[in-house]
Order: sequence, then structure tokens, then C-alpha cells
Amino acid sequence: MTLITPALIGLLTLILTVVLTSFLRRYALSRQLIDIPNSRSSHSTPTPRGGGVAIVLVFLIGLPILSKLDIIPISTLWALLGAGTGSAVIGFLDDHGHIPARWRLLAHFSSATWGLYCLGGFPPLLINLPFGYEPLVFNLGWLGQLLGLFYLVWLLNLYNFMDGIDGLASLQAITTCIGGALLYVLTSENYAPALLPLLLASAVSGFLIWNFPPAKIFMGDACSGFLGLILGLFSIQAAWLNPLFLWSWLILLGVFIVDATLTLLRRFLQGEKVYEAHRSHAYQYASRYYKSHKKVSITVSLINMLWLMPLALWVGLSKLNPFVGLILAYLPLLLLAMYFNAGQREHK
Repeated sequence: MTLITPALIGLLTLILTVVLTSFLRRYALSRQLIDIPNSRSSHSTPTPRGGGVAIVLVFLIGLPILSKLDIIPISTLWALLGAGTGSAVIGFLDDHGHIPARWRLLAHFSSATWGLYCLGGFPPLLINLPFGYEPLVFNLGWLGQLLGLFYLVWLLNLYNFMDGIDGLASLQAITTCIGGALLYVLTSENYAPALLPLLLASAVSGFLIWNFPPAKIFMGDACSGFLGLILGLFSIQAAWLNPLFLWSWLILLGVFIVDATLTLLRRFLQGEKVYEAHRSHAYQYASRYYKSHKKVSITVSLINMLWLMPLALWVGLSKLNPFVGLILAYLPLLLLAMYFNAGQREHK
């Protein structure tokens, strides 16, 4: 396979997503699928939603092509196709009419279970030890499968929580996928596995043209949860190839993981209903403070590329202990989230 083939696939993916998003925007306007600003919104202009369906459709269409070209194994094809479709369908239905939380969670766990099963379950954890000691490998058994299941469901939901300002979720997915692709390129002579995250990055880039601040259309639950689940499955698939890669992906997803987790914990400890809509994430406070979605989304992208990506690559290349790398990545993010009052009640 020459470089022309993946480059052509990436270009066609981007163009197809741009065109399909345009059609979905017209569909949303005709069906009045509009997000009307309210007291819990981070936007001030009525905006159509559901454009992320373009990402879902184009990415899922691309998977059989990658499989036919022997770029991804059949197990990965079925894992992403089945889990991605399940999460996207429940999100699409929720976009068009409210689905009770218990049914959404059932669909989330079912999709995650399917994806985890097709990938062979949760991989063993590897921890590098200092002073020249041999790395420790932990096979967690059934506990690992439960951990993997809740990990995937949490990523699915936190990505939904973090999709609250223009361009943020799209840029997070693009930078994370680029970091994941670099892990493959820098650690192996076989570049084929890098094409899977690059396929998703290309699809999201096509949507970003419409979603970059000020957004002309929002992603919607059909895609935000889909992205969280797919990125989680990417990380598990990568860990089967190299156990250190799981730590690298956790670092790449650091901004979303830290902000969403701290916000949820604080709201829970304050006795608030964690499943209710709110705007108390750090990124939401920051966007109001700076009166700009663009500044916050671009800043997060710079953090991802200039801070988290080098740490993730260093860990993946066995140059840095994964625990040390995770602490170096998360501690500044935690302090930043606390500075912007993540999870605190908004004072009127």
C-alpha cells in the first residue's frame, strides 16, 4: 500500500463529512432541531444540532474499507461498528426526543460490552519500575473487565458533558487521534494501525469546518457519546499492541477526564443531581470569563499538543514511567480546573 491510498482516503473522508454536515444542517433547520439558549447554556444564539451524525456515518462507512485493505483486523471492525452504531442510535433518539436516563445507560453499557468483547477484553496493565527492575504486568481478570466496561461508559458520558462550547469536542478528538497515530508511527515500522485514528481525525476535521467558533451547527448527543466510546476503544486496542499505550491515551484524554471527573465529584459532594444539565465545568467557566469559545477551545488544543502529547509519546516510547507521566500530565490540569471552579455552584 502506497502513501497515496491513505492520503486519498483521508481527503475523501474530510470532503464527504463537510458535504454531509451541510445536508444535516438543512435537515435540522427544517425539523426545528434547534438548541435554544437558556440559563444552563454556554451559547447565546439558537443553533441547529445533530451535525455530528456526519462524523458517525462517514467513519462507520470507512471501517469496512480499512478492513478490506487489511489495515484493521475483523475483530476491530466489528468492535467499532457495533459499539459505535449502538451509542450513536441512542444518542440520535435522545436528540429527537428525550430518552430516560436508565435506558440510555442500558444502551451505553450494552455498546461498551460489545466493543470490549470483540477486542478481547481489557488488556493486562504494565507498570515500569525504576532502577532497572523488570516491568510488572497485572492481569486483572474479571475485575479488569468490569474496570474496562466502566471506563468506556465513563468516557462516553464525559465526552457528552464536555461538548458544551463551539469546537472543543472536535478539536479534542482531532488532537487525541493525531497523538495516538504518532504512537504507532514512532514505535513501529508498520504504519497501518495509525490510519484508524487518522480516519476519525479526518471525519471530525470535516465537521469542524462547520463547528469552529462561532458554530453553525452543534454535534449533538448522537456523536459526542460516539466519540468518547470510540476513543476509549482505540485506547484498549492500542494497549493490546503495547500495554504502555493505554497510559499514553489516558494522558492524551487528560483535559476531558480531569475536568469532567472533578466536576462530577464536586457536584455529587454538594448534593446536586449529577445527571441534570448544568454549566459548571471548568471550560464553561473559562469561556464565560474570557467571553470567548474560540480562546478556550484553541487553548485546550495547545495544551494537548504542546504538553500532553509529548508526555504521552515519552511514556509510549518507554522513556518515562507511566505513573510519573500521568501525574505530570494531570496535576497542572487539576490545578487549572480548580482555578476555574470546576463543579462549583454558579453564583448569580
